[in-house]
Amino acid sequence: MTNHDSYKAKFKELKCCVLIPTYNNATTIASVISDVLQYSNDVCVVNDGSTDNTLHILKQFPLIKLYSYDKNRGKGWALRQGFKFAGKNGYDYAITIDSDGQHYADDLPVMLKALEEDPKAIFIGARNMDQSTVPGKSSFGNKFSNFWFRFETGIDLPDTQSGYRLYPIKQLEKLHFYTVKYEFEVEVIVRAAWSGIHVKCVPVRVYYPPADERITHFRPFQDFSRISVLNTVLVFFTLLWFKPRDFVRYILGQNLKTLVQEYFIKSEEPALVKAGSVAVGIFFGIAPLWGAQLFLAFGVAWLFRLNKAISLLVSNISIPPMIPFILYASYKTGGLVLGKAPTDEALIKYPALKFIYDWMIHAINNFNIKNTELAAEIARNVTQYIIGAFALAAFASVLAGIITYLLVKILKKN
Repeated sequence: MTNHDSYKAKFKELKCCVLIPTYNNATTIASVISDVLQYSNDVCVVNDGSTDNTLHILKQFPLIKLYSYDKNRGKGWALRQGFKFAGKNGYDYAITIDSDGQHYADDLPVMLKALEEDPKAIFIGARNMDQSTVPGKSSFGNKFSNFWFRFETGIDLPDTQSGYRLYPIKQLEKLHFYTVKYEFEVEVIVRAAWSGIHVKCVPVRVYYPPADERITHFRPFQDFSRISVLNTVLVFFTLLWFKPRDFVRYILGQNLKTLVQEYFIKSEEPALVKAGSVAVGIFFGIAPLWGAQLFLAFGVAWLFRLNKAISLLVSNISIPPMIPFILYASYKTGGLVLGKAPTDEALIKYPALKFIYDWMIHAINNFNIKNTELAAEIARNVTQYIIGAFALAAFASVLAGIITYLLVKILKKN
């Protein structure tokens, strides 16, 4: 059995196919498929509404599995349909390769080896972006994409834009994707990382033909703008949900006894300082100062020479899963404090409270939580919520401070 035959057998054994999305690549698609067929007979091609001779050329390859539709939708849509098509044909994995001739089929064994080492990961074929033939806009775009991917996931990769990839398509079935153009290749790896799928790189070669021979359907302004908008949305969710979630997972993953010993028992700080640090964190974690809670907790702890680490840790009580409970408790507390809630007009007579009022209305609109019955009630009477939130924050911080003080004293004594 030749090496090529052994690779073909390995593709069968691993239930892996080569997925080639194509749109108007009549000059290169035949050679790309011919090269791939040397390594695998499991080839799926998605014709993304080509208007040139591409479809006619594809029909000359009886070994491939062809999925074609009339209207061009974009590379992201082609890949999404390709994943579904491959899954229906019994494949668990898909190695994507571009149809413009930039990728080398003899790097497919590199992907197969990576698959055997970690079958639950996405592998990206990392190109050598220092080559003199690499276009300047491609090098800049890759660095831009790498930066935001690292910010959004905490994973540092050398190449996040390469289309030469290995996808565990069975694991991606649980994710619902939204993008259809080139930005999909950003969305899929970010959201896969968020869901716990490993994203790694393996080295591959790349060929960039001379500028006058280069075929690309990437539109610098439109597609770069779409990628920028997507990154804005991903950063929003990173800060609102995934960073707090990962922080909580980190804390819960630590030995609780070790944390208590380090911050509350072994520390030589007085019990009053520790109690004050907890009180400050609880107050700013509950107070209606969304977006500034960590900064304010740190600033007040620093100003009064409290334990800044404890204050920051405790202020994360307002992580997203806790927000509905804090909103509800704050609103109900406001009702208890006020008896009969005043109108919003009474509130906005005071400049400081008017600022908070306007900010709260803006936050409610932006976070689009009006759909819930509670949010609608809060929106109708923000006054009750604001006063209730500050009252609840004050009460909870005092109670937490007292409990902390007593516990530290007891733990120290024991």
